[in-house]
Amino acid sequence: MLPAAAVFHFPWEINSGVVQDGASVRTFGRLVSYQPEESRATLSAQHASKEHNVIIRTMFVEPFNPIIGAQYIVLGETENAEEVGVMVLARVLNCVDGVNIALLQKAINEQRSFFKERECKQGDVAWPESAT
Repeated sequence: MLPAAAVFHFPWEINSGVVQDGASVRTFGRLVSYQPEESRATLSAQHASKEHNVIIRTMFVEPFNPIIGAQYIVLGETENAEEVGVMVLARVLNCVDGVNIALLQKAINEQRSFFKERECKQGDVAWPESAT
């Protein structure tokens, strides 16, 4: 059986406790630092006049050519690290510099609305007991 598809989470949701430990996630941010000796990068995004950082463990995507200041999308699993809190163990780390972040946020919100509406519609369907 395949694992559940990774859900897009905003960077400010990753550290807020919304995401469970071990969950598959997709997120984005501007690369602000990279420590190759620790296999650790930091993505940053601004929301409501506050800067939100997400720590990324990069050991499964190395070697890669980091571009400090560029936008990245990451796909991976969350894990709790004692020294930094929630960290994303990256399986995919793609540079998407030039992407319109406001449009990406709008698309994520639209996708969430679609999935929520679809779940509500599926919950309203009464399946017959003798469906064959």
